[in-house]
Amino acid sequence: MFKLARSRAAASALRSAKPQFAPSTRFPGLAQQQRRNLSIHEYLSADLLRQYGVGVPKGSNAKTAAEAEKIAKEIGTDDMVIKAQVLAGGRGKGTFDNGLKGGVRVIYSPTEAKMFAEQMIGHKLITKQTGAAGRLCNSVYICERKFARREFYLAILMDRASQGPVIVSSSQGGMDIEGVAKENPDAINTTYIDINTGVTDEIARNVATKLGFSEQCIEEAKDTIQKLYKIFVEKDATQIEINPLSETSDHQVLCMDAKFGFDDNAAYRQKEVFSWRDTSQEDPEEVRAAESGLNFIKLDGDIGCLVNGAGLAMATMDIIKLNGGQPANFLDVGGGATPAAIKEAFELITSDPKVTAIFVNIFGGIVRCDAIAHGLIATVKALNLKVPIIARLQGTNMEQAHQLINDSGMKIFSIDDLQSAAEKSVQLSKVVKMAREIDVGVEFSLGTFKTQRLFIFPGQQRTQPIHPTSAPLHHAPAPVVLDQDVHRPIGHPLVPLSQHLLRDPEGQEPEHPHAQR
Repeated sequence: MFKLARSRAAASALRSAKPQFAPSTRFPGLAQQQRRNLSIHEYLSADLLRQYGVGVPKGSNAKTAAEAEKIAKEIGTDDMVIKAQVLAGGRGKGTFDNGLKGGVRVIYSPTEAKMFAEQMIGHKLITKQTGAAGRLCNSVYICERKFARREFYLAILMDRASQGPVIVSSSQGGMDIEGVAKENPDAINTTYIDINTGVTDEIARNVATKLGFSEQCIEEAKDTIQKLYKIFVEKDATQIEINPLSETSDHQVLCMDAKFGFDDNAAYRQKEVFSWRDTSQEDPEEVRAAESGLNFIKLDGDIGCLVNGAGLAMATMDIIKLNGGQPANFLDVGGGATPAAIKEAFELITSDPKVTAIFVNIFGGIVRCDAIAHGLIATVKALNLKVPIIARLQGTNMEQAHQLINDSGMKIFSIDDLQSAAEKSVQLSKVVKMAREIDVGVEFSLGTFKTQRLFIFPGQQRTQPIHPTSAPLHHAPAPVVLDQDVHRPIGHPLVPLSQHLLRDPEGQEPEHPHAQR
């Protein structure tokens, strides 16, 4: 499963320091997802920091209100914080589905700990990052409240541009680092790390000094930075973000809040870390895809994509965008695509009600095109799909694949040229979307003569189909749609919305079935 290598806040801070390396914004939905990064809850991050001797406030996690009350008593202070354990930013300003405001609250007694835990656990917290669906809170983290004399921001990330680790730091911690990066980019410091030498005493001391730690805390801050880097390397982290990294009034250096991310590719050797994964915080469709060996990320568009290879998948989304469409997902079935995987992929794509067309783009290198065709045909039969499917199968056994599709009689538009296939996907998607908007039924058929045709009918009553043209299977004419300016009772003849949409690839207009002779 693909996840983001760093949090949005950390990425924003890094971009402000190096704007020339800003990532692509072609697919903002994809950019906002978490790729190649197992994220863990705050309480687990705190436990990991303690294991490495890094200073953190005293605290523990509770899964019930009774546990929360007990932990609050054990902390032994009347000044504490209770935090909803949800993998999303903006918890403090979030709202629970039961109306409770704020996923981070100051509490002054075990009784308050119990009261707020009852209102948080088992409810969804909605923040600026979760969207309207929110995220389920299964536990709360209760810790002592420490008052900082100074607050800083520090993150260790993998930077693709420099192909190594980088420390991003700022003296303006304890606040929204994205806002700092936007309004005052000079406040962000970037320190590149040589992977061979790591964070030396000199590097760590320079970072601590630049941040503004007092003389009494420089050495402890240096040690803390080096310990954080040790965690980063030994645990195969992609991100360690501390905000704030604080100096207290009694000159302690404490990590008040921590966000960790770990490389999914290291799961085989970081078994303990990956046992902390909380799938309740992830998109259920992405979890399902990962269990089937598929790389799937849901986007906001309406053209489903089924592709083998991440590079081709990105290119497919690009060409859909270039033709005026919007991809509904990133889906890489990989090099070992099987009929079962194809079926699972289609079920994932069609579970999104917004999908109006599906573009299958396969290059048969390791995988054989005929095997994909078998899976495709079986899936269309099994799922009784109602949206148009555009298939571009190139490479090993492509001729057999084309023949299988032709002979199947299934509603699969087979097109060899990438541009033509993308263009057709966008055209058909627009037709289906328009038909849905005006509550008109749409049926796609290859027809008796193996030509691609579109039947459009109001409600459930079908009109006469468009006459077949001489266009070959691999060059389908554009579909016909209803004229929205003309109102007709069900069953009355259709007219084209735009005559140029009816032209076939040779530029000829097919004969209208109700034209006067």
